[in-house]
Amino acid sequence: MYNYYFAAASQSFFLYQEPIEEILRERTQYYNSNNKEIDFWFVLNMKFLNTSLNANQSFNLPDSFAAIISLDEKFIQWLKLRVSFVHTGSFKSQSLFIPE
Repeated sequence: MYNYYFAAASQSFFLYQEPIEEILRERTQYYNSNNKEIDFWFVLNMKFLNTSLNANQSFNLPDSFAAIISLDEKFIQWLKLRVSFVHTGSFKSQSLFIPE
């Protein structure tokens, strides 16, 4: 069983109001320089995630949402402090998340 952690917000917020591209690029460079395998993904409108989150969380995501999903809980906690206006949470899956 894999534990996943996420930070979710509207696409507009992630794509136009916050420097998410820069944050993820820096994180990728850090992982590469430390020979660490990438364990985070930026996803748009994942239907299964939207259904799962709304069923298990006390908030509703907008129709056009984006999420950063990671196996690293501390990264998502740091992201919440850095970006602030995101919903965070977690979910479990028996398979490794591989975005399509």
